[in-house]
Amino acid sequence: MYALSEKGERIRAMFGSIAPRYDFLNRVLSLGIDRRWRRFAVGKIAVSGPGRVLDVATGTGDVALEIASQTPDSVQIVGADFCKEMVDLGKVKVENSRYAGRITFQVAPCEELPFEDKSFDAATIAFGIRNVVDRSKGLSEMYRVLKDGGRMVILEFSTPTSPVFKSLYLFYFLKVLPSIGGLFSKQSAYQYLPDSVLEFPSRDKFKSMMTEVGFTNVRHFDLTGGIATVYLGIR
Repeated sequence: MYALSEKGERIRAMFGSIAPRYDFLNRVLSLGIDRRWRRFAVGKIAVSGPGRVLDVATGTGDVALEIASQTPDSVQIVGADFCKEMVDLGKVKVENSRYAGRITFQVAPCEELPFEDKSFDAATIAFGIRNVVDRSKGLSEMYRVLKDGGRMVILEFSTPTSPVFKSLYLFYFLKVLPSIGGLFSKQSAYQYLPDSVLEFPSRDKFKSMMTEVGFTNVRHFDLTGGIATVYLGIR
């Protein structure tokens, strides 16, 4: 069993503490735009026949459900997350959906995925790679479990490229968002969010990290002026 670092354990405990309000605050704080981002990202996996798709850092299962909605019934989805509280909520959400027979969950960290080599046709991770302490190991693990030709799709927060929009966005992100989050949940968790986004590597640096572990044809797509970015790589 993979032993998380002290930082990793703190992050896991933080997500466990905000799990009950996580979905609600995602909708409120993103003004519902996060749904469009997930739809766009899932549209890049390109799995159209029988197969398996892995959703890492699945949280409460939003991306897993989106994958199910965009793929045939012959596609099975596995959601993995290191936070049991999130996974438990995801299981309930899936059980109450029409995709209950297609989605299963595992509690596991990105750095040590409990799956065989080359066992998935595609993999996704949405707003999760930022929280992986050893990102290179996490990327290597996701590369390992993909079949040859399989796509890795990563959706993550980023900073806008326009100076004016960036200034407005950072004001909201650094000042307004933590305060709103604190009204409904744990304010420190919503302070961690902007801090972790600003700490995340640049687009070019992150694409280089993907290339270093073996991904090819790595490229990115900015969404909503660069608030979020989708990274795509192929094994």
